[in-house]
Amino acid sequence: MQKSKKIKNEVSLREYTLTGNFEISPDVHVISFVRDFEFQPGQVVKIALNNEVAPRIYSICSGNKEEEIHILFNIKDDGYLTPKLATMIPGEQILVSEPYGTFIGSKKEAWYIATGTGVAPFYSMIKSGVTDNKKLIHGVRFLNQFYFEDDLEEKLTENYIRCCSKESSCHTFPGRVTDYLNSLPNLPDVSYYLCGQALMVVEVRDLLISKGVKFDKILSEIYF
Repeated sequence: MQKSKKIKNEVSLREYTLTGNFEISPDVHVISFVRDFEFQPGQVVKIALNNEVAPRIYSICSGNKEEEIHILFNIKDDGYLTPKLATMIPGEQILVSEPYGTFIGSKKEAWYIATGTGVAPFYSMIKSGVTDNKKLIHGVRFLNQFYFEDDLEEKLTENYIRCCSKESSCHTFPGRVTDYLNSLPNLPDVSYYLCGQALMVVEVRDLLISKGVKFDKILSEIYF
């Protein structure tokens, strides 16, 4: 790690050296670097490659006691940062902000609802031990998109629900997250955390409200 730098939007970033870059599914990567800061599970960081282009926001995808920070991302073909991040090797450097954000887990009973790489903040919460009274519902199109499923199944057992819309298996609900929620006769009076693309967040939020969930019980984080 070297001195802080400022980029054009005045966000303070520091240099970190990559320790790993793994493709865990087609076009989906996890990069890592040594942790030297504290964070709360669910928080995000901004990442850039230089001080000329504005950074992008990513949820931390590791436990808050782990020695390394992990970042989960999928390659955006029309994006600037992710195609470059995917080709980087250990020893190369990236710029990272301090962690921030209020999308934070608690000890209260809650349902975590995610699609795709939106599972990242929930995995951080679960890896940090925030598992009591928690249920994770993860929606994807294909079976190879259930990232970290072995670990999640071990930690959450029957409270880990996999929804797959394009493929089927004996361990998954056949359909989208909204289909699964609609299949339930009642929803419990708990907090609901939503993380995914904007359309998913809006659809799930509206569905929850239509089923009697109070608006102030719904927290959301949108992935772009």
